[in-house]
Amino acid sequence: MTKFFGLALAVLAVAGGWQVLAVAQTLDLSDAAMGSIPAGFSAMQTGPGDPGRWEVIPDVEAAGGRAVVQSSVDPTDGRFPLLIRMATAPADVSARTRFKAISGKVDQAGGLAVRLLDTNNYYLVRANALEGNVRLYKVIAGRREQIAGADMPVTAGIWHELGLSVRGHRLIATFDGHELFSVNDGAITTPGKVAFWTKADSVTRFDGLDVRSLE
Repeated sequence: MTKFFGLALAVLAVAGGWQVLAVAQTLDLSDAAMGSIPAGFSAMQTGPGDPGRWEVIPDVEAAGGRAVVQSSVDPTDGRFPLLIRMATAPADVSARTRFKAISGKVDQAGGLAVRLLDTNNYYLVRANALEGNVRLYKVIAGRREQIAGADMPVTAGIWHELGLSVRGHRLIATFDGHELFSVNDGAITTPGKVAFWTKADSVTRFDGLDVRSLE
């Protein structure tokens, strides 16, 4: 059977009505070097402000006892640190992660970007513990446009699961294993990268990444 974070076996599954080729490309932080960015990832940013500060740290509640954190507390408006998985994923892809909002006076947000063409063009699902909501955006030429959203409890200090699947023009966002919304949008249709995302002064931890091709 497959593991969320770690080695995935080649099996077929059905999720959200789509066939998933579960030869997953996963991030397992259990052997990652403390104080460093995980291998195969690069720190970048949408918008102004100080660069994000990303590193692997201990977390006893995380899988493998380690998480990757964005710890810079620059509150600049429109500042969105990214930790980008540099391998290009298929256009039709399912991605999910676990995140934990730690602190932030302006925001306590964690997100997952897919079909990322560059730091200014991607789809994004993000949850915010201060606002108590989950939102789905498209980012085009550096500007966010909300596509869908739901108000719901997002608790700081605990792990939540966040997911975004795209196939053709259809996008499905999930939170803690439940589908929140399914919408159609054709702004970005080509293969791209997958990335962790935060906002402003959010200190947020992420626990692994699961990327699967949809067919």
